[in-house]
Amino acid sequence: MTTKNLIRAILIFGLIAISIGCDQVSKTIVRETVHPYQMIHVLNDHIMVTRVENSGAFLSAGDSLPNSFKHILLRVFPLIVISLGLLYVFSQSFLSTKILAGLCFVIGGGIGNVFDRVFRGSVTDFLYIKFGFFHTGIFNLADVSIMSGMAIILIEFFVKRKYSRFRELE
Repeated sequence: MTTKNLIRAILIFGLIAISIGCDQVSKTIVRETVHPYQMIHVLNDHIMVTRVENSGAFLSAGDSLPNSFKHILLRVFPLIVISLGLLYVFSQSFLSTKILAGLCFVIGGGIGNVFDRVFRGSVTDFLYIKFGFFHTGIFNLADVSIMSGMAIILIEFFVKRKYSRFRELE
């Protein structure tokens, strides 16, 4: 392994570890300090902290599924996808720094939520945002990591696509 590949691997693991760490530390703090469904208003009631244990996926999707199907859909399948994602980021040295960072955030967030499902039986969600007509569901920092990573990937994809079309016109 070359020095460049070693540094790349350390950065990949570092970004994933930071994502997992922020998620797990924030969830631990919330579990230890906020009672279930207690509402703590922050920033003029625009951001609220509350504690909800989510046994489903994003916004409780799949919560009412039979346990065997829920186990496959919310534990086994995500573990396979995360494993494939890790294999992809380590095997594709051509990835741009932005795409690589985005994938690391998605993988780290995915690991954070799967960890909760496997070892706690549910995912701790605790953030709610409300600005005028804009309202979110209750989410956590793993969700923020996943969504930020996807935003980075999509923006990079569309910027590169637009730039390549512009170059074709020259």
